[in-house]
Amino acid sequence: MRFSLKLLLWTVIVLALALGISGFYFVNYVFETSINRETGQAMEESQILRFAFETAALNVPAKYDVLADHTIEEIGHSLENGGSRRLRILDEQKQVLYKSTGFEGDDLLLSQTDETVNTWQVIHGGEHYYVQTCMRVDVLNRVLYLETMRDVTEVFRERALGFLVYRRATGIMLVFGTFIMHGIASWLTRPIRLLTRATRRMAEGEYDYRAKKVSEDELGQLTLDFNRMANALEENIGKLEQEIQDREDFVAAFAHELKTPLTAIIGYADMLRSHRLDEEKSFLSANYIYTEGKRLEAMSFRLLEIMVTRHGEPEFQMVSADKLFQYLYSMYATNRTMKFRLRHDKGMVWAEPNLIKSVLMNLIDNACKASDGGSVIEVRGIRLKTGYQFSVKDFGVGILKEEQEKITKAFYMVDKSRSRSRNGAGLGLALCTEILTLHGSRLEIDSEPGKGTCMSFVLPEFFEREGGEREL
Repeated sequence: MRFSLKLLLWTVIVLALALGISGFYFVNYVFETSINRETGQAMEESQILRFAFETAALNVPAKYDVLADHTIEEIGHSLENGGSRRLRILDEQKQVLYKSTGFEGDDLLLSQTDETVNTWQVIHGGEHYYVQTCMRVDVLNRVLYLETMRDVTEVFRERALGFLVYRRATGIMLVFGTFIMHGIASWLTRPIRLLTRATRRMAEGEYDYRAKKVSEDELGQLTLDFNRMANALEENIGKLEQEIQDREDFVAAFAHELKTPLTAIIGYADMLRSHRLDEEKSFLSANYIYTEGKRLEAMSFRLLEIMVTRHGEPEFQMVSADKLFQYLYSMYATNRTMKFRLRHDKGMVWAEPNLIKSVLMNLIDNACKASDGGSVIEVRGIRLKTGYQFSVKDFGVGILKEEQEKITKAFYMVDKSRSRSRNGAGLGLALCTEILTLHGSRLEIDSEPGKGTCMSFVLPEFFEREGGEREL
């Protein structure tokens, strides 16, 4: 059952119970008030009749010291007022001395009435209801009991009519209340229906679908939270899809990169195995095998470094920029194919030194591959307000704008022929990206085709000193 129908059903049930119980108590309250009023009037009338009976008995000429039975009958007949009242008079032995026509009272009150207690009860006779009263009368040495009956049928009819009217009014109110509550329930549950629709659409694959906010209450806040959750879910799904696509591209590129050197290795090895070659051709074949084998070795090392970087736990420490640049100086001091300019401001950075060395060497290696022999490679360390910036700049071929976002992906190479000729596999920048992500940094690329490329990143700095400059 839908929530709106449940809300409507329980509202109608509660409304019906509230109207029924309140109506019952209201009608009964009016009835009790009326019956108490009638009972009071009946007791007052009995008091008046008793006084009239005593007065009439005292005014009768006394032939005897005791009031005679026929005299009691005469007084009772006169008190009956021409039949408009119903009364009964009994003697000391509870024997009836006078009884009005139609008097249908029982004898229960007689046993409860004495000289200090006057009693009454409501009785039902045929289609009528009466208030029966009983009082003790002491007059002329006689103990008598005076009973009266007052017709209160109209009070009971009013109660029955009140219940009938209230039932009809309750029915009408429930009918109109049902329609009104149906509209209110539909309005209140509209945000839930919109959330249900959004959930269903998202389950069908429409991850960009969002629920519409239609209220400012808790359900409106729930809608906002749901949309925020949907945004996060869509973002995560996008990341997962991108990771899957990147993984498929990685596998395809890896298979392609393996195929090329393996084909060359197998071909030249087969040539050496199946033909007698002169010394020059044998050297060339062996050189091709060696070169392609070295490229496979470099590729495997880079892949291993990427996996270790992703799943390892580096030990960060304060590292002097001096030590990092001294290491680079020692690595490239004997390199005469390029001109290296190393300049840096002194300072301390928070990093894993071996990983940062790997980043710098990969950036320098890429700069060398993008440049012609004898070109200048600038490596700089600069103090910034945001930290310590390392940059590697070349004056080589440069990178197109649309290529700059792709070159950090594994196996992606802008110039495949140039990279392969220098044992490149397109993994260096992918490794740099993984390492910098661990350091909370990222690679910035500034490049223009034909003018060169500058790649830089920033690490947190602790304090600064004077700088240094070297040129190889």
